[in-house]
Amino acid sequence: MSNEQITAVIPSLRLLYRSEVEIDAPLCVGHLAVGERRIINITGGTFTGPRLNGVILPGGADWQIIRPDGITAVEARYTLKTDDGALIYVDNRGFRHGPPDVMARLAAGEPVDPNLYYFRTTPVFETGAKEYQWLNGIVAVAVGERHADKVIITAYEVT
Repeated sequence: MSNEQITAVIPSLRLLYRSEVEIDAPLCVGHLAVGERRIINITGGTFTGPRLNGVILPGGADWQIIRPDGITAVEARYTLKTDDGALIYVDNRGFRHGPPDVMARLAAGEPVDPNLYYFRTTPVFETGAKEYQWLNGIVAVAVGERHADKVIITAYEVT
């Protein structure tokens, strides 16, 4: 074994964007063996950040499973369109959970402090646009906030 000291690289976070995702009311497919399936259609929205800005195109959705343990597994897929016309596909998966009373308030559409529940995701990006191809090779994490008529997603690049 060498006497060399191992230097670890400690990652940090760099803001990608803050988005406001407009949504429809949940469609409840029903109870399955793994939990309750819900689909929340995305109707539009915007995103702003230091390196990319634009709109969220309608047509995406969040395919959720509310598991028996109370954890909501989210799987949102949608398209960003940058101000300069580039299209970026996003596959954003993660979890939302919290104390039962807090989650009941969220489900009822009440305003809830996002510090009272956990809502984290890992967006993966795909684009053929030359100026945004750097997104194809990054790891990202995001923090979500659920509101009655929208979801706020703040995405960060792990550096």
